[in-house]
Amino acid sequence: MTLVVPYSAGGGTDATARAVSKQLGVIWKQPVVVENMPGADGLIGTRRVMEARPDGYTLLLQVPSIVVTKYTPGLKGIDPLARLEPVTAVSQSPAAVVVSAKLPVKTFGEFVQYCKTAPQPCSLGTGESTARISAKQLAAEAGLPNLIVVNYRGTGAIVTDMIANNVNMAFTGITAALPHYKAGTLKILATQGSKRAAALPEVPTTAEAGYPQFQSVTWFGLFAPKGTPASVTQGIVAALREAVKDTDVQKTIAAAGAEPVVNAPAAFAAQVRQESDRLAALVKRYPLE
Repeated sequence: MTLVVPYSAGGGTDATARAVSKQLGVIWKQPVVVENMPGADGLIGTRRVMEARPDGYTLLLQVPSIVVTKYTPGLKGIDPLARLEPVTAVSQSPAAVVVSAKLPVKTFGEFVQYCKTAPQPCSLGTGESTARISAKQLAAEAGLPNLIVVNYRGTGAIVTDMIANNVNMAFTGITAALPHYKAGTLKILATQGSKRAAALPEVPTTAEAGYPQFQSVTWFGLFAPKGTPASVTQGIVAALREAVKDTDVQKTIAAAGAEPVVNAPAAFAAQVRQESDRLAALVKRYPLE
């Protein structure tokens, strides 16, 4: 069994994959291998699963950016969702507004003001397309026309550069930023859910910070190749429900600032459609380049 993560090691998708794969291996009594295949906005790893046999032995762990692949220039309008079956959300967490601890700001509003007067233009690191859309939205709606957007292959490298203040800010999942926030090397200025994150009760939401348009919840979702029998996907969901009861898995998910979900294939498919509609509207206003 192979669980493909289409991003580099060190980000939230990778941490989630490693936690559940170990426990699934115990339940199924066979190894579940996590394979990192970054590149092309997640399409390289995603395509590996799109083209795999629909037998349940090759699965994909993806995030909401999968729904905007078809709008990404250079990817020829490929829609991975046309060739994948949504299986279940494993966990979800609000995304966050994260900045380097070296910046003299304490709130989202202060960061925007800082960028308006800083001698050098502010920079924002993005690891996937939904963050790039948010970056364009921030530049347009917060009045930061000089904002420099720096594209990375994964969240791990963004975090390293933010700690050094080589890049000032990122919209990213809580997972990758949380340990560095606790260590004092990164600041989380706001979380992007409708309510405060359980892992960060002291941090305001973007709505509380005065930027309600920056709401975003990251789900970590499992997909199988199109045509995978329902009996197989239902078996995977049943095993995952068992896996997330494990104390170590719960600790890993909680440490990532997330909570387990494990919903039915139909419920997850509806969640994917809802996110697809929301992001399609944003892409119309802020096209990917």
